[in-house]
Formats: sequence, structure tokens, C-alpha cells
Amino acid sequence: MKNKKLQNEELHRISPEAFKKASKMPVILLLDNVRSLNNVGSVFRTSDAFRIEKIYLCGITATPPNREIHKTALGAEDSVAWEYSKETLPVVNALKAQGYKIYAVEQAENSVSLENFSLLPGEKYALVFGNEVKGVQQEVIEETEGCIEIPQYGTKHSFNISVSAGIVLWELLHPHIKGICRLPEE
Repeated sequence: MKNKKLQNEELHRISPEAFKKASKMPVILLLDNVRSLNNVGSVFRTSDAFRIEKIYLCGITATPPNREIHKTALGAEDSVAWEYSKETLPVVNALKAQGYKIYAVEQAENSVSLENFSLLPGEKYALVFGNEVKGVQQEVIEETEGCIEIPQYGTKHSFNISVSAGIVLWELLHPHIKGICRLPEE
């Protein structure tokens, strides 16, 4: 057989306990007033896959435990560290004070196209993803290092936030992931 689908036990998954102790990518995500519970759950699941350090759920963004979040997170809400904040801006300012470089994922003047942006080794990053309709709040954008924009060529110029998170995280992290994230037996 040319390609055999792997069974769950062949995937070398680590336990949630091992995940919490494992090395993480030096990236934090901030969800700025994300309204869809499915988007929140999907971002948790993607964050688990890439071993993201932490997620901040801000404003109207729902928090676990939540049945709708769990439907798409599939338990990642139990492995990925998260924290809730009523407002996004104080989190941005606190992370800046801790040495994080903050970037909004947004269509904005002077944004950097995703393919032209890369993470610098030794730096810590926080990426802000905004509301499905309104995007990242302007007051938050003003406190960031800049904006990263995903190039788009259709009529909508809009991705679902969970799709945006997946695209951005893959593009930024895949050059670094082998050096930081190792399986326990490696």
C-alpha cells in the first residue's frame, strides 16, 4: 500500500500534562473581541498543534469551559495556557513591558505582507487577531510594532479568523519549529 492512514496511537501525541511541560514557541496570541465560539476553539486547536506559549482571550471573547469552544478545540483548551482580560490594551502593554514584540494581523496602511515578515531568533512575539467584522481595535493597533497582512486575491479580502491564525502561524513558525518543539523521544 502506497499511503496508509495512521492510527491515533501511531501519531506520537503527547499528553496534556507533557504538553504543559514541553518547550513552546515564543509566541502568544491575543484574541481581541472574537465573537465566534467556533473560532475560539479552532484557535486553541491550532495553538496546541504549534505549541504556542499562551492565548489571551480579551473583551467579548468567550472562555472555557464552554461546550461550543470544546466542539472545535477537541480538548486543546485543557492543554494550551490561556487567560481572560476584560480589555486587550492592558494585555498588550503588559506584554510589551515583558519584552514581547506585538503585531496585529490586520489590513492596514503600511502593513507588512506575511511573506515578507519573519520571526527573529531569540525574540518573543505576540500576535493580535481581531473581531470577525470590525478587526483589531484601532487603539490596539496604535500600540503594536506594526501590522501583518495576509495577501489575498479574490473579491472578499477576508479570511475567517481561525483560518488567518492557521495561515499566519504556519508561515511564521515552520522555519523554527524543529529547533524548538521536539517530541519527548527526540
